[in-house]
Amino acid sequence: QLQASGGGLVQAGGSLRVSCAASIRGFSRATMAWFRQAPGKEREFAALIAPTEGTYYADSVKGRFTISRDNAKNLAYLQMNNLKFEDTAVYYCAAGGTVAGIRESEYVYWGQGTQVTVSS
Repeated sequence: QLQASGGGLVQAGGSLRVSCAASIRGFSRATMAWFRQAPGKEREFAALIAPTEGTYYADSVKGRFTISRDNAKNLAYLQMNNLKFEDTAVYYCAAGGTVAGIRESEYVYWGQGTQVTVSS
């Protein structure tokens, strides 16, 4: 019900936008989030956008990443600028309730992930 796309290979300092297409009821009332999992590490929170369009970011991506949503198209985006080697990970989109935070357990629907690789 969530389909992530847009990953790829990019050089350090470059930009990439990943997208999440959602086929869930009540998308406009859902908190949408992006998590990521680097090789050999646990999955971690990256960014979220509430139904009010309020946003919250992990310190590691703040100022470089921007999360947004298009409720008319049931899409969520993560614009990633000034990418670093350590941003290399599989990026997962997730949908939660009207109020949701940074914990994975707060999200009901998950996409399959899209690989982002940053070359140094």
